[in-house]
Amino acid sequence: MKDLFAHLPAAGTLVNALAVVIGSTAGLLIRSRLPENLMKAIFQSIGLFTLFLGVHMASQTGNFLVLIFSLVLGSILGERIDLDGLLQKFGEVLKKRFSKGNDRFVEGFITASLLFCTGSMAILGAIEEGLGGFPNLLFAKSLLDGVSSLALSASLGLGVLFAAIPLVLYQGSLTFFAGAAQTYLSQAVINEMSAVGGLILLGLGLVILDIKAIKVTNMLPGLILAALMAAFFL
Repeated sequence: MKDLFAHLPAAGTLVNALAVVIGSTAGLLIRSRLPENLMKAIFQSIGLFTLFLGVHMASQTGNFLVLIFSLVLGSILGERIDLDGLLQKFGEVLKKRFSKGNDRFVEGFITASLLFCTGSMAILGAIEEGLGGFPNLLFAKSLLDGVSSLALSASLGLGVLFAAIPLVLYQGSLTFFAGAAQTYLSQAVINEMSAVGGLILLGLGLVILDIKAIKVTNMLPGLILAALMAAFFL
């Protein structure tokens, strides 16, 4: 079994995406059977867990200056590029093609995409596989994402299923990048990327709980800047 996955590029990411598709499909099948108050409780639980995960990840930073500068400069870059707007437009294109009657399609797509792509397991798991290791972390993440996608799709609908697309693009790219740049990926680089990802997840948790509207997608360039700053200064 290990030999099979060793010869399949980004096998962990492909299994992860499949888990999201299966979990989302299951959530859509049971969606009509769940009362509204139960779906609200599930959604709030995911929001609280996202906040906790964000705090846990952010605490991994070894340099607060790298953390804050990465996030601030990354947010400025993201605003200039308008990543949030681009992801919204992509979600709208998918909605028009696959789900014209689902008002929460784009919300589900963006929420799930950010949740699945910015966690520490996404970063560490992709790097582990890119460095030639067996994708143990991504397989464990697949199980968690499968359960999360079931709950999210039951609340937000079909858009959650399509989060498998940015998941494959992001984790797959990170896996291949890790393989190409493995000499530069120190533990400090990984920790700072995870810490910035944690702050992004904190923002996502606030959005999920409907506490504050934050364009979390525009903060994503901070992950790249954190890696660069950590590589040069730590």
